[in-house]
Amino acid sequence: MQADIFCRVVDNYGDIGVCWRLARQLANSHGWDVRLWVDDLASFAHIQPGIDARSPRQGLAGVDIVHWSDTPAPVLAARDVVIEAFACDPPEAFVDSMRRTHPVWINLEYLSAESWVESCHGLPSQRPDGLVKHFFFPGFTPATGGLLREPGLSAERDALQGSTATQDSFLRSVGVPDEALALRRQGARTVSLFCYASAPAGELVEALAADPRATVLLAPQGVAPGLEAACQSPGAPRLVRLPFVAQPDFDRLLWCADINFVRGEDSFVRAAWAARPLVWQIYPQDQNVHLEKLDAWLARYPAPESAQALIRAWNQPQAGQTVAAVKAVLEPAAGQAWAAAARQWDASQSALPGLADNLVAFCAELAKKR
Repeated sequence: MQADIFCRVVDNYGDIGVCWRLARQLANSHGWDVRLWVDDLASFAHIQPGIDARSPRQGLAGVDIVHWSDTPAPVLAARDVVIEAFACDPPEAFVDSMRRTHPVWINLEYLSAESWVESCHGLPSQRPDGLVKHFFFPGFTPATGGLLREPGLSAERDALQGSTATQDSFLRSVGVPDEALALRRQGARTVSLFCYASAPAGELVEALAADPRATVLLAPQGVAPGLEAACQSPGAPRLVRLPFVAQPDFDRLLWCADINFVRGEDSFVRAAWAARPLVWQIYPQDQNVHLEKLDAWLARYPAPESAQALIRAWNQPQAGQTVAAVKAVLEPAAGQAWAAAARQWDASQSALPGLADNLVAFCAELAKKR
């Protein structure tokens, strides 16, 4: 198959994170010829070394990358498959070429655990110009498109999590100082933090500081800028600021942590594959529509009530609520139950086909009918 994937960057790194993982899997695991159209190469460059933010076209990791710009728009015609990520609408000149070739047209939707997704997954939408767009929903059940997962991911994760020396070597390579690594070896927990500005990060620090067990807190540069001041109090976590890293290294960071605070869609799915406790800050939407999506996921996620209470507090901050919720999950029995639930969630989701595999099969069936 020859495919075009269109990506408009809305959530800084989440949109391009999903599209870049999908493009690489289609190209490298399934042998597709993939063109990835991206409107914001600067954000792309933050999560993928080697991207030239000024180049109108470049190749990397077996993928042809096109800067999606209206001035001037590249003159490229549609081929076998067109995937628009999150209803971003390909440029009109490209759609005009689609009217001549009638490719398989996929709208890759946002991830949701809501039950209605199952009935809408795969449905066609007939347009007046004769083109047909099909809706493809990522999800958590066999009746959806599944989740992005690379071949061999679980085995690689288990190998790293089973070796303290390998973890130390990796963490040192991404900028964790030896003093923080020594704290880990002495029993300090590791918490990774990737959140939106609305997250009650100060309350997280307060709760961790009150716990007798030390904490190493890993956070990307620029995220939760008030952390430096918050971490000056006695007993506060040892804060380590890290640069944005390539996606495989971000996965490894999550694998090294005991608890992962993540945001959006891409880092949320990667934290699930870490098989460690996770706190998801869902992308905020008008009229709190995002909280309905959060509740739908929590209804499927087998974590204990204390962990669910923390996740809700993290998404609906009220003074003091997050402090109490973090303290509750740090209790040994609660932490052990949450860790077991995280492994259970990983196992149940890993048993389902991955999104790229499902998408390839879906497109192949549609191509037969053209």
